[in-house]
Amino acid sequence: MEPNVDDKILQVTDLRMHFFVGQKVVRAVDGVSFDLKRGKTLAIVGESGAGKTATGMTILRLHDKNLARILSGRIMFDGKDLAHLSERALRDIRGNRIAMIYQDPLSALNPSLRVGDQIAEAITEHQSVSKREALRRVARLLDEVGIHTPEVTMRAYPHELSGGMRQRAIIATAVACQPSILIADEPTTALDTTIQAQILELLKQLQREHSLSIVLITHDLGVVASTAHDVLVMYAGKPVEATGVREAFYNPLHPYTQGLLRSVFTTTLVPKEPLKGIAGVPPRLDQEITGCSFAPRCARRGEVCARERPELRELQTGHRVSCHFAGRATEEGIASAAGVRIV
Repeated sequence: MEPNVDDKILQVTDLRMHFFVGQKVVRAVDGVSFDLKRGKTLAIVGESGAGKTATGMTILRLHDKNLARILSGRIMFDGKDLAHLSERALRDIRGNRIAMIYQDPLSALNPSLRVGDQIAEAITEHQSVSKREALRRVARLLDEVGIHTPEVTMRAYPHELSGGMRQRAIIATAVACQPSILIADEPTTALDTTIQAQILELLKQLQREHSLSIVLITHDLGVVASTAHDVLVMYAGKPVEATGVREAFYNPLHPYTQGLLRSVFTTTLVPKEPLKGIAGVPPRLDQEITGCSFAPRCARRGEVCARERPELRELQTGHRVSCHFAGRATEEGIASAAGVRIV
């Protein structure tokens, strides 16, 4: 059964965003479609260069306008198509209705401004409140995200904070205006394992308390298993598989998704299958590809793969795959072989 359209807070349809660099065309986002459900987390997964971050930034049209161009597609939010919204109208949505957590918290913060002033600016930009009231809110926000000496942190400059503290400050900035959607781009990449777990738990807590819908951009399948409800797997700027998190791990239908799962390290003493990488390298996005982008690395490829680009089609209820030869890999599912546990 199709989910009720009211359950979908964000609908992206056939989105194409290319970079034009000199004579080159970089097809960073090339026909991406997905739905984000209210109060849920959608993980966008893939190798480096798959187009994950480019997709997240395209939703808010954050790319350099001199280089990036949306060629087609729709980004529907609250009855508005963000792909064609005026810049003025879009400013009311950025950081207010839809916020983003960037990959590197140090570069995302202004090194010359105190942390408290930066977060307060996010509030006063979108809401009619005094600077004093905004700073009071900042203190409460920092406490909410686990910084229990907010006054000290507010007076600090970004370089004076640890990586975990900076990431918490970035999260406080992102949720300052109580957005409906949070785009989290590799929010734990530069953090140690203990802090990673704390940040992920914080995001889940904020989601519960504020009914946040989250787009989680990551290459870490462990993070996906513990956090996401739905999964979009991307390869070379294109979507190759879209389904629920359990289906993605226990019944992956695309050879690329299966390859990603086989490359997951397991902590079990006797793994059921040896660790395997995916042979080859992803294609260059500035070269036009005929047929399936994954075909040169795929053990299941046939002649049709070199000729025709497979469309993303529904093979099972709620499970869409872009492959001419999609199918089950094992009866038990690859996730069990890799030792992955879905939380």
